[in-house]
Amino acid sequence: MAETGYCVKCREKGKEITNPQEVAMKGKGGVSRRALTGTCETCGTKMFRILPSKK
Repeated sequence: MAETGYCVKCREKGKEITNPQEVAMKGKGGVSRRALTGTCETCGTKMFRILPSKK
């Protein structure tokens, strides 16, 4: 499944994220949040997508 996200530079939803990698971001209260990072397939801008927490 191809991961999709929002590109701020292109201003389009559903853009495919190339080279997606899961990372941990700092969240409120010292917890870490899961996120996906990669680049936009059209313009090459860095993209992020916040993922739901694992329970």
